[in-house]
Amino acid sequence: MRITSALVDPALLDLPWSTPLEEWPAQHLVALPQGISRHIVRFVRLGEYVYAFKETRERIAEREYDLLRALERIDFPSVEAVAIVADRQTDDGEPLESVLITRHLQFSLPYRALFSHTLRPETMGRLLDALAALIVRMHLTGFFWGDCSLSNTLFRRDAGAFAAYLVDAETGALHHSLSNGQRGEDLEIARVNIFGEALDLQAAGLLHESIDPEVVCEEVVQRYERLWHEITYEQQVEREARHDIEGRIRRLNELGFDVAEVAMSTIDNGRYLVRPKVVDAGYHTRRLLRLTGLDAEENQARRLLNDLDAYRAESYLMDEQQAAHRWLTEVFEPVVRAVPAHLRRKLEPQELFAQIIEHKWLLSERAGRDVGMAPAVQSFLSDVLVHRPDEQAVLGVEVPAAG
Repeated sequence: MRITSALVDPALLDLPWSTPLEEWPAQHLVALPQGISRHIVRFVRLGEYVYAFKETRERIAEREYDLLRALERIDFPSVEAVAIVADRQTDDGEPLESVLITRHLQFSLPYRALFSHTLRPETMGRLLDALAALIVRMHLTGFFWGDCSLSNTLFRRDAGAFAAYLVDAETGALHHSLSNGQRGEDLEIARVNIFGEALDLQAAGLLHESIDPEVVCEEVVQRYERLWHEITYEQQVEREARHDIEGRIRRLNELGFDVAEVAMSTIDNGRYLVRPKVVDAGYHTRRLLRLTGLDAEENQARRLLNDLDAYRAESYLMDEQQAAHRWLTEVFEPVVRAVPAHLRRKLEPQELFAQIIEHKWLLSERAGRDVGMAPAVQSFLSDVLVHRPDEQAVLGVEVPAAG
């Protein structure tokens, strides 16, 4: 047995590597929802973390490991590659396939686990928005997926929307940039895969009767094209209408994309040709992290920053860093601490706070006045959170033995 890893966990050595992954005993496994995969995939707890183990050929495992590590270096939303275990053999000396190990993304769910009975149209729309944004980010970085689908994506709740993460990169390739033909091919693969997945949901009675699988697969392409156009098109503005440039940048920020610089050139009739250079997503995420140290999804960060900015205005604090520190210690942390221990696995803290903000607004609208944070927190805990399923990975749950 040979382990390739940036950081080897000694507990890896104690696992039953001479046994095919499909036959591993239940005491090593964790029961977590998973999507459809062409490979045998199992979840294993090592210490305080849960890892996904995927059995595949050594060459494929090595290539995917390298790609995931490269995506991690450019801060792309994907799972983290941990190790490759190769040269496995049974006790009788028969060769076994290699295993790629990735760290399970906490609070993430495959698309099949995002509904309990029927996938509603609005939920499907949010999933497609998240997937379209993921593909745009991917293409902006020069990554060709080659097997884009809902099954190869994990979704995390993001303040009423979803944030998408790439899971399976074995068919991918990282280039300096992608041609229109490469982007089109990736989109066509996504269209076909999503059509098949929607048909599968429909056959299982898990798709709302108003959702047409053919429309679904076309929708993700249309959403991608609209987003790609907004990010990349060259805009003509009048010399006196420079505020239009600021408006363009603000729209991109609201979509979650940051603008590093704006390329401007003069054309006829005194107009400018403007094209912003979009580097990646995460404008609000990075601002929140810089001010508070909180690492959140983009929509979560936007809501938290809105609350922070409102707190700063109400407190008449000119210094942004001082306001952020006081908001963190006087508002955010007390809300999180107010959640009883048995409810803390329901939602991660950032999502919890974002939902409480929304709940407070709804209560205030109903009452016709600001109800205050403390009553909103208690109402959310007793009326909403207590009825929510746990979304954190449930560690230590045994998988029933086969047969």
